[in-house]
Amino acid sequence: MKTAIFLERDGILNLVRVERQHQAVPQVAEEFMVNPEVGPLLQKLKAAGFVLIATTNQPGLSLGDVSRRELDRMHDLLRRTLPLDDILVCPHDKSDMCSCRKPRPGLFKEASFKFHLDMERSFVISDKWQDAQAAREVGCTSLLLNSPWIGSGHHDFVLNSLAEIVGKILKLHDGDRSLAA
Repeated sequence: MKTAIFLERDGILNLVRVERQHQAVPQVAEEFMVNPEVGPLLQKLKAAGFVLIATTNQPGLSLGDVSRRELDRMHDLLRRTLPLDDILVCPHDKSDMCSCRKPRPGLFKEASFKFHLDMERSFVISDKWQDAQAAREVGCTSLLLNSPWIGSGHHDFVLNSLAEIVGKILKLHDGDRSLAA
């Protein structure tokens, strides 16, 4: 079975503005800026053999704030710029009560089935508590970038930079392989 890294899109893979103490996600491709720090770090994870999957809640689709065309343009930029294996999207608003909107684990379960993943050896990188909760439900290890959005719930690790997070994953992954040998 394969191991994966699940990456939150907004705040990890792309840069976001903060407005009124909330992340303001881009609504058009011209506002979408890939985080320049993340490319080389993802290359290291890819070289270590991980499947790289972006996950994102995009309620703007169902609310009409973001068009499918604009979202596709943003994700095309991610695919061209980063070594991602997939981008999984929940288009629903919180009121839809769907199983794919994080903190529910539907997107992670979909990826597990599609890529034949060992979830207990896989990781989630985010800056939000919702991803840590979904990670916990499927048995993944959560590594959160220290931010105002991590909440007070369960997190496996909280680190101060994406470089620290990637270093921690590689250390844990190497230790896991050592134990298996």
